[in-house]
Amino acid sequence: MMSRRTHHRNVAAAVGALALAATSVAGSARAQPVAPADAGATGGGLPTAPVLTEAVKSRTRRLSDERRLSRWAHPARLSDIFSRHSAKAPKVGRLRFFTEDGFPEVYLLLREYTDEEGREWVEIRIPKRPNGRVGWVPRDALGPYNVNRFQLIVNRTTLRAALYERGRVVWSARVGVGASNTKTPAGRFWVREKFRFKDTPVYGTRAIGTSAYAPTLSDWPNGGVIGIHGTNQPELIPGRPSHGCIRVKNPDIARLWRIIPLGTPVLVR
Repeated sequence: MMSRRTHHRNVAAAVGALALAATSVAGSARAQPVAPADAGATGGGLPTAPVLTEAVKSRTRRLSDERRLSRWAHPARLSDIFSRHSAKAPKVGRLRFFTEDGFPEVYLLLREYTDEEGREWVEIRIPKRPNGRVGWVPRDALGPYNVNRFQLIVNRTTLRAALYERGRVVWSARVGVGASNTKTPAGRFWVREKFRFKDTPVYGTRAIGTSAYAPTLSDWPNGGVIGIHGTNQPELIPGRPSHGCIRVKNPDIARLWRIIPLGTPVLVR
């Protein structure tokens, strides 16, 4: 026979289950929110993003999955970058018009949020030390969105890189990465610039600038930006010969340079 205490526990559980079911039914009648991007998947061992409340989720739209669909933009004006979608939140950076090499700056877009006053905010990845920083800027601080369907994956263990378009490999090659004391950093980055060389054989004929920064030194100029470039020492590939940059044989970098677009997410494992 059931004790009085057990009976009370079962009644309470049943009431709780009915309340949960009622909440689920009510929620299903509303428009379902778009799942937020994996903003916590940042490089450098940074903390993951806090869990969003249902109210915030309902006003959030994912812009990039950083695999098969990504969006990026140039800045339209200078603006502070905030830790949250509020001008009262702490500042974590500032938009800039140009990269260290003088090319128009590129920001990878993660999520779009509309606050209670109807103002739109965009979560972006920030190209600065430490690697993996993210923050929010007003939507009107960015220019038009650009769509990208590519992803580049660099594996530091197998010393291989592969470019994917909509999940399908369209380019692959053996690579050279950073030496043990000047490692190529792991994390999520993106392509910010592309340019060619004429009289710089150490970098080959072409280079691709990323948002990654070397944690120590780098043979890439202007502050330790990690680049993907050619080489005049192809015999060192595959291997770990660099100060942090990713070296590719000249014929391979020539083909990659032609087909990889700006804003392409770069995952370094």
